[in-house]
Amino acid sequence: MRLIIKRLLYNRLLLKYILFLHTFSYKYAGAIATHLNNGIHPKHRLTQYQGWFLNNIEKDWVVLDVGCNTGTMTSALGEKAKHIYGIEINGKLLEKASREKKRRNVDFYLGDATTFDYSPLMPIDCVTLSNVLEHIEERVEFLKKMVRQVNWRGKKRFLVRVPMVDRDWITLFKREVGVEWRLDPTHFTEYTQAQFERELGEAGIRVRSLSIRFGEIYAVAETG
Repeated sequence: MRLIIKRLLYNRLLLKYILFLHTFSYKYAGAIATHLNNGIHPKHRLTQYQGWFLNNIEKDWVVLDVGCNTGTMTSALGEKAKHIYGIEINGKLLEKASREKKRRNVDFYLGDATTFDYSPLMPIDCVTLSNVLEHIEERVEFLKKMVRQVNWRGKKRFLVRVPMVDRDWITLFKREVGVEWRLDPTHFTEYTQAQFERELGEAGIRVRSLSIRFGEIYAVAETG
């Protein structure tokens, strides 16, 4: 009986270790690939997510890009839209954005989007949230603030991209057995479609169209 118990414990520990290696390998494969590709993660090229955002904005729009990181997508949006505001909480990332991605019609701001004063900005046509919501703990309150405090020009539009927790079986299994399952340890959540639509609904935002690509939700949403 003791031998059987030992084998069961060994197998359980071995399983957790293998699952840990899976998470570890995913993280560092991305980091090494980014280093070998001049600091650009290959997912940007392979998933083509920036193209989706570009396809869903108009030339005469003023866009607010929340969580702009190093400004890559912000600058890309600036090739099409009338004006882009990029907001980033990380000073080093924003410094790089300001240095390398500055355009005539792009303004970068250092700040926490959950407490930022949006009143000085021009009227906004659309807010983009590309892999941002999952990093915010009080997401519904944040979205309500955006609806309420952003100076909107007309419709209150949102373009949102978030990771899915049920992107594959192994992610759910990792969570079940107590192994780190998140794509990033700073994520407060990773979504199911039902959870995503429920949170936006609680903030008074309706999903107008939704698609799933590479285990992520892409949604066009607006109030009303």
